[in-house]
Amino acid sequence: MAVIDFERAKRLRQIQSCQLALEIDATLRPGMELPEPLLLMFAWIEAHGWFEGTKSGRVGYLCPRADLRQGLISSARAGGTFIHFGAEDSEDLSYWFAADDPQIVARLCVFSEVNGDGSRIALWLDDDGAQKIVLMGSNLGCATMCVLADDPVDFLRLIAIGYDNIDGDDFEKLPNEVDPEYPVHPNFAFRAWVEQTFAVTIPARGSEIVRHAHSRLAPSSPDPFWQWARRMTETPPAQTVTARPS
Repeated sequence: MAVIDFERAKRLRQIQSCQLALEIDATLRPGMELPEPLLLMFAWIEAHGWFEGTKSGRVGYLCPRADLRQGLISSARAGGTFIHFGAEDSEDLSYWFAADDPQIVARLCVFSEVNGDGSRIALWLDDDGAQKIVLMGSNLGCATMCVLADDPVDFLRLIAIGYDNIDGDDFEKLPNEVDPEYPVHPNFAFRAWVEQTFAVTIPARGSEIVRHAHSRLAPSSPDPFWQWARRMTETPPAQTVTARPS
């Protein structure tokens, strides 16, 4: 008699009930799994209707998209971090790395874009097969290349802090110390949801979560993703990615 894995069956039902999660789950590499905290966040996004359809699939936001676009026409905006989620094209990662090593695609799966400059957030399998969430700065604005979080709940806490951009240069500062002339108001709805759903607090600074936020062009770093990405090329990455239109 076949043994029924009830937890896996429950998980599959959750994924299938959320279009955003379903599309992202379909892009995962062997050995990867969509973390439940991300699955819950995608369901929360869809419950609020903060998504849109594109030719490449559904794209989700942590607030009404109009809040993010407000910054294009004013000196301040609401909505917290500039971020969106979707089943991204990970096949062009060779351009970011300026290398064609098959390990790159096998160990990375992009699920988010941030900052409006082409920077990406991805799931990454480290040398031991452990799954982490990493930042791949575009080098057009953000140049950070590092592990953002080992724990997906910590990733949610990070993006709930309220930084305009997810950039390692900012993590020692309070969000509105980064650019006092362009205040970004926190995403209070998302902050409250993270705190209540996972029984956690939101830190004041990103440095409380991100341990080693170094530039992709730094001479060295103890960060494991930085070290792995550097090994994928013999020289520091010189080619930058092109920011996609929002």
